[in-house]
Amino acid sequence: QVQLVESGGGLVQAGGSLRVSCVASGRAFSSYAMGWFRQAPGKEREFVAGISWSGGSTYYTDSVKGRFTISRDNAKNTVYLQMNMLKPEDTAVYYCAVTLGDYDRSNDYRYWGQGTQVTVSS
Repeated sequence: QVQLVESGGGLVQAGGSLRVSCVASGRAFSSYAMGWFRQAPGKEREFVAGISWSGGSTYYTDSVKGRFTISRDNAKNTVYLQMNMLKPEDTAVYYCAVTLGDYDRSNDYRYWGQGTQVTVSS
């Protein structure tokens, strides 16, 4: 079993930056690919970014390319999502998740955190 705890959400103005973090405990963190998803009110959950177990490969959905960066520190069992040039449409609850499969396959993800709210004001 893997436990995931997100942090770092908050309120930021459009154009600003925020970094959310996710600390994992339980089984060997460095063995798993990790990802970030988000869900806005009234919308389906969206796969935002994924990173391979080594950190050498990443995936981004088109709407965040060039603005968001996913990274991980296996020594700290932590995955990060640096969000720059934030837009009001980025407002959502952000969740991290673990996959035993490929980092870029959203349907493979299991073990979800509780989420952290990110609100971008215009």
